[in-house]
Amino acid sequence: MATAEKQAAIAELAESFRGSSAAVLTEYRGLTVKQLSELRGSLRGHATFAVVKNTLTELAAKEAGVTAFDGQLVGPSAIAFVTGDPVEAAKGLRDFARTNPLLVIKGGVLDGKTMSAAELARLADLESREVLLAKLAGAMNASLSKAVYLFAAPLSQSARLIEALRAKREAEGPAAGEEPQDAAATTPQDSTQDSIQDSIQDSIQDSPAPAEEATPQDVATGGDAG
Repeated sequence: MATAEKQAAIAELAESFRGSSAAVLTEYRGLTVKQLSELRGSLRGHATFAVVKNTLTELAAKEAGVTAFDGQLVGPSAIAFVTGDPVEAAKGLRDFARTNPLLVIKGGVLDGKTMSAAELARLADLESREVLLAKLAGAMNASLSKAVYLFAAPLSQSARLIEALRAKREAEGPAAGEEPQDAAATTPQDSTQDSIQDSIQDSIQDSPAPAEEATPQDVATGGDAG
């Protein structure tokens, strides 16, 4: 390979390292062109799988500041440059290696951190970002539903209480000995509303005082020690 071509290849690989959130080094000895094509298809959207030359990759990694592959670039090498979800990329490589044992996952780098083959296997066992976000959204919706119920329940109870008081007042009519008020000054609706307000006010006054709220210090310390 001419010097100019080598420099161009090194620059391209270095840019791939810089533009990837993760990179996984593999050995593909014995895999067919068809199998490599299938692997690339399974990683599409999450990573690009490139067969690389070891010497050029060493130079490119050094240029990009990547040391994770030092001493590992031997044999037929290929690198998965991850630009999507690292978990999904790790799953794709793991699943392909299970059915195609000739693919050997040697190690990788994630956000600048060197990862062993065992650590990449554990990464593949994690749930994807989309699944985690879906679970978080579900948990938030459940919490909101509970909050709406807690706020709505007292309101509905109050509405039933007011309606019951209104019906009772209308059924009883004026109290014994009570002088009818001037019809022009007070309507039956006004009288009913005044009675409801009086009943609610009486209920509030007769209700026990709410328990004293704990101060932030009480919450943190669990109250007085003794």
